[in-house]
Amino acid sequence: MNLFEAVLTRRSIREFSDTPPEKTLIDEIIDAARWTPSWGNTQPWNVTVVRGETLRRFKEESTRLAMSGAPSEPDVSMPEKWPSRCLERYRDVGRRTLSSLSIARDDREGRNAFYLRMAELFGAPVLVVVSIEKELSLEYAMLDAGAFIQTLCLLAHEKGVGSCIMAAAVRYPGLMRELFNISQNERIVAGVALGYTDRENPVNTFERVRVEKDEIVRWVD
Repeated sequence: MNLFEAVLTRRSIREFSDTPPEKTLIDEIIDAARWTPSWGNTQPWNVTVVRGETLRRFKEESTRLAMSGAPSEPDVSMPEKWPSRCLERYRDVGRRTLSSLSIARDDREGRNAFYLRMAELFGAPVLVVVSIEKELSLEYAMLDAGAFIQTLCLLAHEKGVGSCIMAAAVRYPGLMRELFNISQNERIVAGVALGYTDRENPVNTFERVRVEKDEIVRWVD
């Protein structure tokens, strides 16, 4: 698989196989991702890899908190307002996701079940948590962390491992610090669910869309 193919064929996986990737494979992917570029080569990211019993406990507690209606308190605020063009794209992928699972717009029970499955990381056997030190400038450190996450996901795809970048994974940072031994001096940015793709599930096969390049590219000669 060349780089162009990896970029064009990678997708967010929303249901994973029960078979976990080998620890050595995940380690190989992360080791290569170290070469992600960063501002001034500062390499501001910290990486916590969670598997096994600890991940099981995290999924269980995340689901419990979600079901109890506990407020989401991420270290990095979630967007509250979108430009209309971005909002429509956001809504579109939501419609495609739920439609692939035959969940109707008025099916509140089906939607709630899907959101709880999200708290379970869609069954992923590995969670990679990316964090940055709080004293860093958030804007530049987030740019670098995002580049690292993108590199990680593309490398995983090349090795046959599916991924999903999940803001939902970091809704309860207190729980993550308690279970994962992440310092209070670190800002938890995002979680990346990793595992082999459940290729039989329609949620992993619906058509993906992107805007045409003319909508986003401005040429200046």
